[in-house]
Amino acid sequence: MAEKEGGVVKKGHEEGMEMAIALLQEFDLPLGLLPLVDVIEVGFVRDTSYMWIEQKKKVEHKFKMISKLVSYDTQITGIVDKKQIKKLKGVKAKELMLWPPVNEIIVDDPPTGKIHFKSLAGVTKTFPVDAFAAGQ
Repeated sequence: MAEKEGGVVKKGHEEGMEMAIALLQEFDLPLGLLPLVDVIEVGFVRDTSYMWIEQKKKVEHKFKMISKLVSYDTQITGIVDKKQIKKLKGVKAKELMLWPPVNEIIVDDPPTGKIHFKSLAGVTKTFPVDAFAAGQ
C-alpha cells in the first residue's frame, strides 16, 4: 500500500495503543475517541498525515454520556491533522436503525468544548468533547 511507505508502524496491542494515544495527544483530539480492542497494528506516515489501525475484530462502543453507539471496523484509516481527522474510513455511528459512516471528525478551534462528526451524506452531529474523554 503506497500510503504506508515511510510510515512508523507499531505491532501488537500494547505498542499499538500507545501510538494511537500519542497521535490523539499530538493532534489535540480526545483520548477516548478510539476505544480499540486487540490491536494488531497502528501506523502513521508523517509526510502525508495518513494513519491506519488494524484490530482483530470489529468493536462496538457505547459513549455513555451521549448514549451513542459507535462501530469500529477491523481496519480504520484517515488523515490526521490538528484537531481533526479527514477521509475517515472504518467508523460508523448508529442513528435510529441506520449505521452511516463517519467521514470527518473536527474539534472546535478555538475550543468551545464541542466536537463535530460528519457523514458522507452531509449530516453533522455535534457533541461535548468531554463525552469522548478516556474511559467514557
